[in-house]
Amino acid sequence: MLDLKNISKTFNPGTVNEKVALENVNLHLDDGDFATIVGSNGAGKSTLFNAIAGEFIADTGTITLDGRDITFLPDFKRSKAIGRMFQDPLRGTAPHMTIEENLALAFLRASGHTSAFSRINKKDRELFAEKLSALGLGLEDRMKQPVGLLSGGQRQALTLLMATLVTPKLLLLDEHTGQGAGADKKNRGRKPPDLPDDHPQHARRADPGQPHADDGPRSYCAGHQRRGARPHHRGRPAGPLRRERRPRAGQ
Repeated sequence: MLDLKNISKTFNPGTVNEKVALENVNLHLDDGDFATIVGSNGAGKSTLFNAIAGEFIADTGTITLDGRDITFLPDFKRSKAIGRMFQDPLRGTAPHMTIEENLALAFLRASGHTSAFSRINKKDRELFAEKLSALGLGLEDRMKQPVGLLSGGQRQALTLLMATLVTPKLLLLDEHTGQGAGADKKNRGRKPPDLPDDHPQHARRADPGQPHADDGPRSYCAGHQRRGARPHHRGRPAGPLRRERRPRAGQ
């Protein structure tokens, strides 16, 4: 059903930053197979998924899906047969579009409706609500809200639904449980763990109300900064703001 033959990919070839990500990878999966790819960070797991999904063309080798050579097929055409969940919960959905609009895009694409005038009907919306209800997250009551208002776990759950709304020939799951909705429920109300200095979360929250990576590891808790407090700076705790006295006229 899926055949990879001698797939290789090298990034930045011929430079000091040359990185061999894939080298003569061969893989065969039959219809109905479930395979798990295990490897350390940087081993090339996501790169392999990107090659299958068509985010880039492999340097060498061929990719065959259900008897069709898709080696040079663009990603948007492969997406009709391949469903995918990304490791990053921010990918896979359009944040400024509503839940219903995201589901409609996935449904029409996988159903083969390529016309610009394709539309969903009342029956389709009822299907969306039914599938959302099965997630147990209450999203069926928020179909008109932008996806950007959802938590990471809710977005991952929505992405999985979008990938399987119409059963794909191949489903790629890239560390999909890391930000899952189950994790949202499990960790609700708990204090987030300490993060190392080089953790990407520091960069995402680099705003005046949050510690900077230079401040060292620190726990982050969601919430508003208290009134009259200043942000952490160079490891010093927040404290009350000092009011500068201005001289009155005649003084």
